[in-house]
Amino acid sequence: MILFLGVIIILGYIGGKLSNRFKFPAVIGYLLAGLLLGPSVLNILKIEYMHQMGIISDIALGVVAFTIGSEIRLGILKKLGKGILTVVFTESFFAFFAVLFLVYFFTHKIYIALLLAAMAPASAPAGTVVVLQENKAKGPLTNALLTVVGLDDGLAIMIYAFATCMAKIAISQEHMHIKEMIGRPVIEILGAIILGSLLGLILNFFIRRMRAKTEILIAALGFVFVCSGLANFFNFSLILANLALGMLIANTFLKGSRRTYEALHFVTPPLYILFFVLAGAHLQLNYLPKIGVIGLLYIVGRSFGLISGAWFGATIMKMHKNIRKYLGLGILSQAGVAIGLSIMVGKEFSNLNDIGNQVATLVINTVAGTTIFFELIGPLTTKFAIKRAGEIGKQRSFE
Repeated sequence: MILFLGVIIILGYIGGKLSNRFKFPAVIGYLLAGLLLGPSVLNILKIEYMHQMGIISDIALGVVAFTIGSEIRLGILKKLGKGILTVVFTESFFAFFAVLFLVYFFTHKIYIALLLAAMAPASAPAGTVVVLQENKAKGPLTNALLTVVGLDDGLAIMIYAFATCMAKIAISQEHMHIKEMIGRPVIEILGAIILGSLLGLILNFFIRRMRAKTEILIAALGFVFVCSGLANFFNFSLILANLALGMLIANTFLKGSRRTYEALHFVTPPLYILFFVLAGAHLQLNYLPKIGVIGLLYIVGRSFGLISGAWFGATIMKMHKNIRKYLGLGILSQAGVAIGLSIMVGKEFSNLNDIGNQVATLVINTVAGTTIFFELIGPLTTKFAIKRAGEIGKQRSFE
């Protein structure tokens, strides 16, 4: 296992550099490196090995969620007003229902439609932010993009909690009262938020008394590990629990949140490489013909939902014309959270029954495959949006 981890990090790093050389996001190189090592090509990373490395995915997901949470500050949300929150809700739910209806119309299987629809709202903040930084963008559209891509991941995680509960009921064909159907995901969401918040209060106590980055790094990683482990033990959402952990630190001790973010920055790159290479290894080329139409429907539904939902929300809230016209084009990138949610589907459904195992394979392959598409097209549409909005080169340095 140690040998495999070393090979994954090295080849993933090389894949990311080669991807950057061709002006593509590094995540594509990571996924392709995983595909090369996985069962479809060299078969070095066999399925049973990847199951043993599941802890790596949990750790990476915990760190990703904590990082996203540390960027969500309630004070900033209040300043932005109801407009941006409305846009986050409309673009997320438009994408969810667009994918839900299209996939269900084609497959007539509600559990497949629910799980793929739950992936649709998640975006990739890193891909969008890099484009804005490289082009030194500034203006109403840029500000809106920076806010939306951080918030819709949090909402996507909550939508996922409800959707997976409904999908499990549909697959197992349980006859359940409506109160229990709603109650299960509510308990999962509230439990995760309470767990993350309680641990956040304790972590906050320690960070306030620490000065060295090494100490803060030890404390932050320790609490992310504890939060992830307890979330798994209580069957809460691991991602949502760490999101709440990060949010509490960000909103109670801003200086500490920044210190924690800077400290984690030194350990996250290898974790991300491990996570995405393992995700790429789950790609099965012989499965791609089966997801051809479903993958296309997912791409069409997600793109239409995000673009139309962003336009609708911005229009009813009478936001700036550039936000109404171009915001949807700037949030098409998709990577970390969506891949993470698909891996969670693999963990939760593969041992459910034969149908659950098939669905898990379908979802992981569909999301991994379409992520490559969205990571290629997303930066291009984001640059097109800020160019049409006239916000390129409006500042000398990106803060």
